[in-house]
Amino acid sequence: MISFVAALVVSPRIGLSIVSAARSQIRVTVRYDPTYRKLAYPSGDVNPSSGVCTDVIVRALRKIKHLDLQKAIHEDMLNNWSTYPHKWGLKKPDSNIDHRRVPNLQVFFRHQGWQVRGDYLPGDLVTCLLPKNLPHIMVVSDKLAEPGRYLVIHNIGAGTKEEDSLIRFRITGHFRVRG
Repeated sequence: MISFVAALVVSPRIGLSIVSAARSQIRVTVRYDPTYRKLAYPSGDVNPSSGVCTDVIVRALRKIKHLDLQKAIHEDMLNNWSTYPHKWGLKKPDSNIDHRRVPNLQVFFRHQGWQVRGDYLPGDLVTCLLPKNLPHIMVVSDKLAEPGRYLVIHNIGAGTKEEDSLIRFRITGHFRVRG
């Protein structure tokens, strides 16, 4: 029988797979476009050449874990509506956009038990606040900016890039995909 502690151990392969899936979006997702769009459900996506920071995460997890955050978050919001932010004036979940909002990802990741403290590892998901309190999310890379500090993979305005931004902004969440 696997102990509870053993069940929480995360394979480094999952983290490296997330990094690889996020990195595969570099030079594919070349624009930042936050426009609201009607998406297919489940497994809907905007054009791969564009997107926002959350789309990097959605695409990476869909590719390596076959986890459809659009469907998973929509279902979780249907069952746990009161635990999610209501900043956008919605009266009910919207499967076109909810998975593309950082605050919703943070709540969902907490519901999954993915919140961690401590050192960053490749594949970790880190949320932060940009200037003007804009929420943002990025994937911790396996490449180092300097000893002890990893690069990140994210779309912060000009398409998916890998760069030294892990400590550039105020961090608001640290998550590690389990399973």
